Amino acid sequence: MTLISIGNARVDFGASEIFRDISLTVAAGDRWAVVGRNGTGKTTLVRLITGDLTPTSGAVARMPGLRVALMDQHRRFPDGMTLWEIVADAFGDLRALEASLATQAANLEHDHGEEAMEKYGRDLERFERDGGYQMAAKVDAVLMGVGFDPEAAKATSIGTLSGGERGRVALARQLATPAEILLLDEPTNHLDLETTAWLEQYLRDTDRTVICISHDRAFLAVMANHVLHFEGGTAFSYEGSYESFLIQREEKRLTLQRQFDKQQSKIQSETDYIARNLAGQNTRQAKGRRKLLARMPRLSAPIGGDGVMALRLSAGDRSGDRVIEAEHVTVAVETPTGTRELLRDVNVVLERNEVVALVGPNGAGKSTLIKALVEEHPVHAGRVKMGPSTTVAYYRQDVGHLPLDSTIYEAIATQRPLWERRQVQGHLGRFGFSGDEVQRTVGTLSGGERARVALALLTLSTNNLLILDEPTNHLDVESIEALEDAIEAYEGSCLIVSHDRAVLRGLATQVWEVKDQQLIIFPGSFVEWEALRAENKLKAEKGAREISQRESEKNAKVRDRERELQRERERADKGKGPASDTSRGKGGHAGGHGKAAAPTSNDVRKAQRAADKALSDAELRVSMLESKITGITEDLDDATLYDTPAGVQKAAALGKALDDTRDALDDAVHNWTAAAERVQQLKS
Repeated sequence: MTLISIGNARVDFGASEIFRDISLTVAAGDRWAVVGRNGTGKTTLVRLITGDLTPTSGAVARMPGLRVALMDQHRRFPDGMTLWEIVADAFGDLRALEASLATQAANLEHDHGEEAMEKYGRDLERFERDGGYQMAAKVDAVLMGVGFDPEAAKATSIGTLSGGERGRVALARQLATPAEILLLDEPTNHLDLETTAWLEQYLRDTDRTVICISHDRAFLAVMANHVLHFEGGTAFSYEGSYESFLIQREEKRLTLQRQFDKQQSKIQSETDYIARNLAGQNTRQAKGRRKLLARMPRLSAPIGGDGVMALRLSAGDRSGDRVIEAEHVTVAVETPTGTRELLRDVNVVLERNEVVALVGPNGAGKSTLIKALVEEHPVHAGRVKMGPSTTVAYYRQDVGHLPLDSTIYEAIATQRPLWERRQVQGHLGRFGFSGDEVQRTVGTLSGGERARVALALLTLSTNNLLILDEPTNHLDVESIEALEDAIEAYEGSCLIVSHDRAVLRGLATQVWEVKDQQLIIFPGSFVEWEALRAENKLKAEKGAREISQRESEKNAKVRDRERELQRERERADKGKGPASDTSRGKGGHAGGHGKAAAPTSNDVRKAQRAADKALSDAELRVSMLESKITGITEDLDDATLYDTPAGVQKAAALGKALDDTRDALDDAVHNWTAAAERVQQLKS
């Protein structure tokens, strides 16, 4: 079923053409990735889809009654609203109906009229049909998915959150909104790795149509099954995954290049023939070819990498082997309620030529740790030592170090006072700023434009330690790839905080993970760290399943044995009554032929005491083994156990101990049931 159809759409703003000849058909269940350089018209396309903009030419058709969920980046919620209220407000009509039903139910206590009863019944049916009973569960699920505790969200007001946290709340509200189409604009900005993975799975599992503008290549590789690529003043659609799009785009460019080169060769050949023969005896043929050449439709040059940001990072003088060293460092921040520790007892060395990925949940203290390492934030305990020859270039996440009141030109000229105007213009041209654009004030620029100015300033310095805090936010794919190439060619050390897994997979040689107020060092690539984390997750899930299965089996054995003992007690109760005469008949006395002496009451009591002790010992043995299994399982679930070769060896030993303990538990349960049976026999 087609939800939206766009045919040959062109949009102009004044005398400027934004894009032309865009055709697109969006069907139910499609997951579209919209990619392209900043400023090519992606946001304008969103306005066409929502109906907020009419194309200059062409047509846009929508399914009647189509609902579109769009996250408004600039919407402000009252500071007093709780997070739960903001997300639940996405179900505005359902919540109003829920309140109306509550009022009607109260009125029905004294108004039993047929009309009131019928209205209540109709509204209740509609509430159930529209998913009213699942509303609270959906709100809880999306809040938990984007990293908020649903119960705490009911008491937390939006006014207490940071900008990144507000963005996650807005995303949760959008995901909860009932709509056929989800329009997502850079949804992974401000998300940590865990939340991004959750969002990927959420979008893969949803039956709604998704249109997503993003520059996160790893994210798009997971969620997209269609791609719309903006370039050259228009957009081209591709069917298939993001990887398939890259292959198709390259093949298309190569084909167009070959066709263009072939035509250019023919044009050159014909032009040469005409020039040689126009005034000679073959003038008639030359004039004929000139007419044919004039009527030949010209192919455009293939769209390529022109205009991509040119980025080169210079390391300058070589640093020492130890670039930065932290010894027993505690990082803390001051809050209205006192000092809050973010990281404790950090011991780490950043060595020369390492590219370190610093990862961890939002709010865990990654940016504060960076500031502590470069001595911009005081450490609460311990000490930080920077190498004597270490020089630092620091790209801040909020690009707050930019001179907002200066023009783009002044920002560069201030750093290079000896440069001539053409040199400043040339430098800015390599970052996509040209002509009168360089006279724009930095404070008026978009997020992507500010990021390019910050990178233009970064390349003016020569430092052997590069610290990048979320450098890919607001950059388009081509600019991110240029940044990747520059870091790969950089001859210094680098510490990167980023949610862009494609960047980290391609560059990181070591991973520092902030987790539970600790800094865990993984001495391998980001790809290896991801693989290990996935393996640990599978082990933990498998261990949990095995424990649950064994608990179920043990409980089943206990229940079976209890039922068996109950049946034995019932049989024993039925057999009780007046002593039979046969016990006093012939041969019934103690000295009868072949009869054993009857046990005395003292012997019975001794046997009962021994059986009770055996049962108590068996129960204690089962309890001890269960506690041991719990402890071993908790040790195996610790992700840090697998960070070192010694830890991996210990994990193998723990796994063997777990198997042995489970076998021992099986024997102990068997002994326990036998002891319980013996006690019951003696009592009967």
